[in-house]
Amino acid sequence: MDNNVEKTSLYNWHRENSNNIVSFSGFLLPVYYSGIVDEHLSVRKSAGLFDVSHMGEFIISGKAADKFLQLVTVNDVSKLRKGQAQYTAICDDNGGIIDDIIIYKKEHTFMMVVNASNIDKNFQWLKSVIIDGVEIDDISQNCDMIAIQGPASRKILQSNINEDISSLKFYHFIDKIDILGHEILLSRTGYSGELGYEIYCSLDATNDIWSALIEYGKSYGLVPAGLGCRDTLRLEMNYLLYGNDINQKISPIEAGLSWITKLDKDNFIGKHKIIEKNNSINRYLFSFIMLDRAIPRHGYNIIYKDELVGNVTSGTMSPSLNQGIGMGYIDKTCNVIGKKINIDVRGKLKEAEIIKPPFYKNGSLHS
Repeated sequence: MDNNVEKTSLYNWHRENSNNIVSFSGFLLPVYYSGIVDEHLSVRKSAGLFDVSHMGEFIISGKAADKFLQLVTVNDVSKLRKGQAQYTAICDDNGGIIDDIIIYKKEHTFMMVVNASNIDKNFQWLKSVIIDGVEIDDISQNCDMIAIQGPASRKILQSNINEDISSLKFYHFIDKIDILGHEILLSRTGYSGELGYEIYCSLDATNDIWSALIEYGKSYGLVPAGLGCRDTLRLEMNYLLYGNDINQKISPIEAGLSWITKLDKDNFIGKHKIIEKNNSINRYLFSFIMLDRAIPRHGYNIIYKDELVGNVTSGTMSPSLNQGIGMGYIDKTCNVIGKKINIDVRGKLKEAEIIKPPFYKNGSLHS
């Protein structure tokens, strides 16, 4: 076993309950427990519990923290109020996406949540562009994260928390709330398209919280869920995966992230290059559904009128739709809703249709 691979606080529980543990972003995590499709459908119908402790967390503090975050992210941090979270991205000087992240505005500081594979890269980048009046602390090694997702998630959580969480809005959070005697940050966020919450806690609290939610949630149909269904759930919602759908060679505009890229705000790193390249972009991220029975996979070629016009970045057999779905980059001249294209599936052309995302539209996200 690679000595560089890390274990989360729940590793022993995973080992006892899953025979499918793999190295993912430098951590040993379960692909599934009972099965990807079963876990996926449980999240859509009731609830699933995910160990996402591999994600990274930075604390940004100091009198210039707001100014610094405006400089290094594409979204408008000034719109954030205490208790609100914001999806955004960090770009390099050339306008390429270093990472997509979430920022939480706490009372006196900000917390930045980053992708596990990018923790060190992000930290070094932020340190390299730091300004006076700012401190950055990497607390990833001392912070765990559990996600409970699904229409029953609120009922399960509420029964274990004294404070009323029924009015907590999407992309809002409560800091220093008590669960089972442990102080946590509770955020109404997630990667599934369902009503859901993410719990940020200390390492000594993780197993207590996990075990209690598993036990109490059984009567609601809650199941432990692994990496496999986390991927199929996010793909049904057209949520991006760093390293697949976005990377440092891709701009936010290419990736369909113009909605978080505030080009009208004061200068931020990468802004001028994003604007400069905007008129010359010849491909965009798009979504498609298979008309033929086939599963699109990362790297498959996209063909239109016998010409190569793009490539698949993410694809799967949708458990909710029972159809192949995918996303990728395609020549802008072909990026038309309803247009028929072909995916080269191991040498055979399979028909697909370009659609307006998301693929799954019946989630409980805003319940």
